[in-house]
Amino acid sequence: MAELDETDLRIVDELRRNSRMSMRALAAALHISRANVYTRVARLERDGVITGYTAVIDPQRYGHTLSAYVYLKVQQQAWQRLQERLLDIPDVDHAAFISGEHDIVLLVRTRDAATLRDLVLTRLQAMPEVVSTQTVLIFDEITQATRRSGTQAAGD
Repeated sequence: MAELDETDLRIVDELRRNSRMSMRALAAALHISRANVYTRVARLERDGVITGYTAVIDPQRYGHTLSAYVYLKVQQQAWQRLQERLLDIPDVDHAAFISGEHDIVLLVRTRDAATLRDLVLTRLQAMPEVVSTQTVLIFDEITQATRRSGTQAAGD
């Protein structure tokens, strides 16, 4: 894999802001040729720097009005068995294996409190590898996407 140069980093930054951007618009924004953009994007994809393109949604408008971090303590070596099962749960947006008091943190987004309760008490705590859970509700989020769009946090 080749080292990323400044132009590669700018391409990735632009595509992170707007993955639907055309190659023509990307070339114009970076002041480079379309052929150069096509070649570089293809290399970034081939080298696994760009792994895909996705729609970024507003969880509230999508109907997921409740977000929380769920911290899991798991049996030793259980994280390997849990990886796929956790990501197979539709309400799990992100999973990370962490250091410290807990082993795994999940970002979950649910329709309501009842769905969150069911996810934690029925699905997660029923997994034999899960020793305990701790749930922390998210009141508001500040993300790079809201920062770029100029959206203000609640209460501003």
